[in-house]
Amino acid sequence: MAVTNQPGMYQPSDFQTNLCDVCDDCGTCMYVVCFYPCTGCSIASDMGECCCCGLGMPIRSVYRTRYNIRGSMCKDFMASVFCSLCATCQLKRDIDLRKEQGIF
Repeated sequence: MAVTNQPGMYQPSDFQTNLCDVCDDCGTCMYVVCFYPCTGCSIASDMGECCCCGLGMPIRSVYRTRYNIRGSMCKDFMASVFCSLCATCQLKRDIDLRKEQGIF
């Protein structure tokens, strides 16, 4: 019998919400808008990373790698630079959803 999947491997997925789904969770959206630096520290803390890394492309890339989410560093950079609030909201929503699902 041939092994087609490595044990413990899982298929690549996408973020559980889209980049512009800010209205799906208005509480998170308002938190990010009003307390943007605090959100970065919260995200970094959740991921066990330094608070200085809480916003932008590096933390997004680490998160994608950790949960095997499709994308690239270039896309992470573009989202973080041109849609920073939306990208931060998306990341925070995904973390919160994974916590609820018990997979974070």
